[in-house]
Amino acid sequence: MNYRPALTLLASLFFMWGFITVINGTLLPHLRSVFELSYFQTTLIESVWFIAYFFASIPSAKLIERIGYQRSMVAGLGMMAGGALLMVPAAMIPSYGVTLIALFVIASGITLLQVAANPYVAVVGAPETASSRLNLVQAFNSAGATLAPLFGGYLILGRTAGGTAAAGDAVLTEAERLADAQSVILPYLLVAAVLAVLAIVIARFPFPALGAATQRSAKEERRGQSLWQHRNLVLAIPAMIAYLLAEIGVGNLFINFVSQPDIGNLTQQQASNYLFLLWGGMMVGRLIGAFAMQRMDPAKALAIAGIGAAIVMTIATFASGEAAMWALISVGLFHSIMFPTIFTLGIRGLGPLTEEGSGLLIMAIAGGALVAIQGVLADAYGLQWSFLLTIVCELFVVYYAVWGARPTNALPPPSRTA
Repeated sequence: MNYRPALTLLASLFFMWGFITVINGTLLPHLRSVFELSYFQTTLIESVWFIAYFFASIPSAKLIERIGYQRSMVAGLGMMAGGALLMVPAAMIPSYGVTLIALFVIASGITLLQVAANPYVAVVGAPETASSRLNLVQAFNSAGATLAPLFGGYLILGRTAGGTAAAGDAVLTEAERLADAQSVILPYLLVAAVLAVLAIVIARFPFPALGAATQRSAKEERRGQSLWQHRNLVLAIPAMIAYLLAEIGVGNLFINFVSQPDIGNLTQQQASNYLFLLWGGMMVGRLIGAFAMQRMDPAKALAIAGIGAAIVMTIATFASGEAAMWALISVGLFHSIMFPTIFTLGIRGLGPLTEEGSGLLIMAIAGGALVAIQGVLADAYGLQWSFLLTIVCELFVVYYAVWGARPTNALPPPSRTA
């Protein structure tokens, strides 16, 4: 069966959830200015976003089992559109609490898409090229992430008093805060409209479905098997959490970091253009990784990426000026292959347990909520020193690549029928 048209359309889903997730990179400094938040309160917004992965993962898996992949993807897009529309009253009030609820709803919709799309891409096709295939589709996720800072920088930060003020000068009046809060209405209305159109397209597309016979066969094969016998999966869970802490911490604090006088001395709007380069590096890295891992061992590629990330984050932590700024920008290139490679290494050799293992790894994304720890460190010791946590995370990814990713008790893949 030819899965290419389905994978092409799924790439649009990867694009949209990458786009919406990274809008937070411009939304968070905006909200920090509007609501006068500490770094902890700012990163707490992102924690709420990732807590949704914990609460929505199992219900998402149950929903997929009940109504199928296609209807679940439509439901996920509908939830995302509803959350985007909820940002309108959140901005009109304005309300920090309603903003958190809106972002939780959007993230729950993304979780449903993640639970459906990532395992599908990973298991369709030859197992040995799963990392290459998922890296290629994830490049579309990075394409959305690359464009999001330009979108958010122009339509959010570029139209606000806080976003265009020089570093250290963003003390807003009540009227300015209200006007700044309402600047998110137009961008989120546009996002909701695009999501609604995409939901209609997905609903009408003839996706190939797995037959009931395949599901019964896989259920029988799972008898007597345990996920916890597979070291590569067990250690992939903390490796995924470590990667997410690194990526999210960098992405969310990037604008505040590079706009500091002793780093880039930029306005928040100007800094958002450099955030574009960070996510662009991730897109380029995933495209390179998709082709390189057709010939290269994925674990070796992950180790090289982890070492490179640790080096540039060390420079960002201890240097100043443009050296620190460009080091932080370059980490996107090294982060690029981490999510899809950890994911595919984690489910390697699970056989009939692949879907259950995939669900655990998607749930591990909830570990991104721990990014609030970096907010606490930034408030207590300074933003730059908080990147020491990022370095520790990069080194754990290296540990996983070198030792933890080796499969134990590997099983043959289950037979599949259309």
